Amino acid sequence: MMSEMILLVLAMGLVTYLPRMLPMVFLKNMKLASPVKRFLEFVPYAVLASLIFPGILYSVENVPSAIIGASTSIVLAFFRFNLVLIVMGGIAGVWITDMIFF
Repeated sequence: MMSEMILLVLAMGLVTYLPRMLPMVFLKNMKLASPVKRFLEFVPYAVLASLIFPGILYSVENVPSAIIGASTSIVLAFFRFNLVLIVMGGIAGVWITDMIFF
């Protein structure tokens, strides 16, 4: 049983590592066109936003509260506050909105 678990973890590690390693090995000398390079710089932000946004909207009972909390966090992040303060500000925004309106 334990050896099966070890093999499973090793296989999962290999499956996760290969798609990340292979492009770096085979495409390291490839030169990309400037527009393609610029486009690829934005991909991580777009993927992160698409993963986080639904979680923000449906993490609390009321969607308007979630939008206020997210907006509070965005404003704090825009002014480059500490990450802990950004998270706490978003939570406070949700809490205050729930207390006042719901």
